[in-house]
Parts: sequence; C-alpha cells; structure tokens
Amino acid sequence: MDSQHIESAIDCHVHVFDPLRFPYAADAWYQPLPGETGTAQQLGHVLDAHGVRRALIVGPNSGYGLDNACLLDALSQGQGRYKGIAVVRNDASTSELQDLQAQGVVGVAFNVALLGAGFYADTAPLLQRLRDLGMWTQVQVQDNQLLELNSLLLDSGAQVIFDHCGRPRAAAGVEQVGFQTLLQWADTGRACVKLSGCAKFSDIPYPHADVQPYIQSLIQAFTPQALVWASDWPFLRAPFRLDYGPLRTMVDAWFPENNDRRAVLWDTPSRLFGWSLSNPLAPVDNQRVNSAAP
Repeated sequence: MDSQHIESAIDCHVHVFDPLRFPYAADAWYQPLPGETGTAQQLGHVLDAHGVRRALIVGPNSGYGLDNACLLDALSQGQGRYKGIAVVRNDASTSELQDLQAQGVVGVAFNVALLGAGFYADTAPLLQRLRDLGMWTQVQVQDNQLLELNSLLLDSGAQVIFDHCGRPRAAAGVEQVGFQTLLQWADTGRACVKLSGCAKFSDIPYPHADVQPYIQSLIQAFTPQALVWASDWPFLRAPFRLDYGPLRTMVDAWFPENNDRRAVLWDTPSRLFGWSLSNPLAPVDNQRVNSAAP
C-alpha cells in the first residue's frame, strides 16, 4: 500500500538494541539474541513501512540494565520523532531526571514483572520527583502484582502508564483482582494503558482471542482518550510468532470507528507524551526520517 494511504500511528512501546555500538552489560539479566536485536536505523525502516511516524522507545532491562546510552543515542538520531522511557536507580536525583528529560525522556520504567514489587518499595521519593517534573511512571506488572504497589502509586500523585494491558492471566477472567484494580485507575484521570503485549498474557497464538474480554474492558473503562497502542518490537523472548503488520491491524478490529482509532493511534499519545498533533496524514519522507541514522 502507498504510504500516503496508510493511517498514521504512534507506536508507544519499542526497544532499541545495538550491541555493536553499545555492548551489552556483562551482568544483564538477559542478552538479546541476534534475531531479537533492532538498531535505531532498523527501527526507522520498520516504522516507515507501516506508516508509523513516531515511537516511544523504552529503555530495556535486557541488555543494558541501567545504562541509557543506546536509548539516548536513538532519541538524538530521531530528531524529535522519538520520545523515551528510561531505566534509572531508585534514588535518581532531580538533576539526573532533568538531564534525561532534556534529551527527550518523558518517564521512567518500573519493571515489577521482572524485579518484583519489593524492589520498588523505597521509591516514594522518586515517584514524587517524577510527579513534580511532569514525567510518567511506566509500570509493568503481571497477574495480581499491582495490589502490592497500588497504594504507593496512588498516594504519589504521579502520572502512571500501565504496560501491556496490565498483563492479567488470560484464563483467570476479567474479575481477577489485579485487573479490576487496574480498571479503577481510569477514574483517577492520571493513568493510561498500553494496548500491547497480548502475547505476554495470552495462552493462544495470534490473534489471541482470549485477550479480547480484557481489551474491551479497558476500552470501556479508560476510553480512547487514555489508551495508546504499542507493538513491543523487536519482540524479545516471544512465546509465539509475531509480526509487526498483523499486530498493527489488531487496532482496526478493536476500534472500528475512525475517530476512536485515530485517538488511540495518534491524538492520545501525541497529547500525553508531548508531540505536536500537526500533519498526521502527511506522507512518510523516508529519506528525511532516516537521515540521521548511521
């Protein structure tokens, strides 16, 4: 399809791995396999092919741990196309956060699914600093982990992004307590949810029919004004075969109305993460957006 006719979109969860230029940390909990890597240049090509004009790049615990150098390099290459979510120490100072913010970072990742809720028990001061700077706290939980951090997050007053639909257990049903706790965040006015990562909690391959009740519950609770879409490219440790195009088309089934789909794909992430709303339907200029790539 001609890029002029591809609906514009923002991908709100991708990673960049460039082990040749930014070697992995020796103590990283997981080092991506060659087929799981994706440089900033490769990311640009994938986005262009699917009419995705912007992306939120998430600093991974895999490969780099607390080292944000690869992330910051990708943000610089993007020249405004990308925003970032960094991984920082629990005691990161205001000046450290401001330095990241000046380079395009809009939030900090709390990977509870990997590190456990106890790892973040001492983060009340960090959450307050993020709140005061207008930065996001990005939280990845699974099953019922949100219960352990819910009071801390609520009391902080911070803006919270929930990764991958909250990663409920697909077989447990929408009434499971962790997912119901997530739905209650819709009333706070300071939370959004990424419709992404279905393979992380589905028990069956694409199109993951068992996640549909969770998607519909999130749509009803949060509405398109507090929901964003993400691919999770380049699909680390995927339990099923994943491809970018089919994942992108899931949004069309979830949001058959044009206005709702545009909100989730463009208007809401632009507003929440600080991009301009201008010219979402302009054709992709591949030469321009990749001109800074090495």
